[in-house]
Amino acid sequence: MKSIADIKAIRERMQSQIIMRDNSDSDEIRVVVGMATCGISAGARPVYNAFIDEIAKRNLANVKVTRTGCLGMCKLEPIVEIYVPNKEKVTYCHLDAEKAVNIVVNHLVNGNVCTEYLVNNEE
Repeated sequence: MKSIADIKAIRERMQSQIIMRDNSDSDEIRVVVGMATCGISAGARPVYNAFIDEIAKRNLANVKVTRTGCLGMCKLEPIVEIYVPNKEKVTYCHLDAEKAVNIVVNHLVNGNVCTEYLVNNEE
């Protein structure tokens, strides 16, 4: 068992790493693709690959594509969340590879949210 001092030292070390991550790449745009089994079975893998390919093709150095587990809305899969610094998160649903390319062109390059793919349009 670790002592309280050891635990506090670990906590402080980890906090400093979190702060460094938060401050680094402050202009970085994050594209998060839901890749749990529900997302994969709904077609998230081609969506993920389309984002990777289109972002690389356009040399968008400030965009990072990552995968995550279940986003809790399985019936809306494939789901992608876009995080642009100093803007509200945008959640897209029922995506395919063609829609992913459209999101890169319109949202990531030109700054126009693709409202037709938004999660709140699915009600």
